Amino acid sequence: MSARETLRAWLRSCAALLDPSLLAALGALALIGLITLYSAAWEHPGNFGSQLRNLAAAALLLVVCAGLPPRVFVRAAVPIYLLGIVLLVAVLLAGVSVKGAQRWLDLGFTRIQPAEIMKLGVPLMLAWYFDRRAGTARPVDFLAGFALVLLPVALIARQPDLGTALLVFAAGFFVIFFAGLPWRWLIAMGVAGLGALPVLWFWVLHDYQKSRILTLLDPMSDPLGKGFHTLQSMIAIGSGGIFGRGWMQGTQAHLEFIPERTTDFIFAVYSEEFGLVGNLALLGLFLYLVARSLSIASHAAMPFSRLLASAIAMMFFTYAFVNMGMVSGILPVVGVPLPLVSYGGTSLVTIGMASGMLMTIQRHRKLVQS
Repeated sequence: MSARETLRAWLRSCAALLDPSLLAALGALALIGLITLYSAAWEHPGNFGSQLRNLAAAALLLVVCAGLPPRVFVRAAVPIYLLGIVLLVAVLLAGVSVKGAQRWLDLGFTRIQPAEIMKLGVPLMLAWYFDRRAGTARPVDFLAGFALVLLPVALIARQPDLGTALLVFAAGFFVIFFAGLPWRWLIAMGVAGLGALPVLWFWVLHDYQKSRILTLLDPMSDPLGKGFHTLQSMIAIGSGGIFGRGWMQGTQAHLEFIPERTTDFIFAVYSEEFGLVGNLALLGLFLYLVARSLSIASHAAMPFSRLLASAIAMMFFTYAFVNMGMVSGILPVVGVPLPLVSYGGTSLVTIGMASGMLMTIQRHRKLVQS
């Protein structure tokens, strides 16, 4: 067999692992991300090349995870969770501090951010936990589930990294919700959360976190300081109009008014250049991605797969909602990337693995039903 035939056979085997509609949505979002990043990072062309490598790594992990049966993730759930907890404790004891935040571990040859592991480690662990209690979950089981979520969330919040802590909590909460959390518990949690707001404000939140909330309420109180990010991104979104200024024509980005324009605030760059029409297309892609993921979850072959796929679907939704919300000024700035659009390797790796898990869940559903 020639090298070309070998390559074709390998590509056909990879294609058999992948869900075409899910892959199309992921590919379209990644393409939008590359187009927007090229414009946002025009003065730093190395970022575009790095993002291509990040996408290649994410695609490789997607294919690898898609090729593994769901039972592999069942067996790996507890070790991944425990490894994440150990690494989070190590960060607090001997982590690297950057700009007042101690979030990284120096391994000598590279630095890692263990909190990222828990974005998938927590839903994996909870899906494993409730899979073993499918149909028999008791109130104490839900309490234990929340304990499994709150432990890593507390460790991440101590770094401090409120944005990642909220994402990890959301990922775990959605697993518990889809496992059958009673509605009366949700109401009680909502009331308790409102009652806890004064405690959070006076004794838990850091000064910079309070400033972000106050700035959200009145960004003009410090337009050149804490409110600068929000105001400039809102100006960029508004100046895009219906059809946008055109690719590479955004003044807010190219005159460097938008901070973090390649990462957390890349949505502002996209909005200015592609306008309302572009935003609707982007929203449509994210909604389709979430809907397709939920469809895969609804037809999963076992409770573990159903809970994991549901959590991944809502993870996509939470990422997109929080990022667009903070950039448009309706949520505080918490440092959450826009999936597949923002520059960064860690987020893409997480999304690639999560997407591969969705695809293997879909593939094994077909095998079970056939």
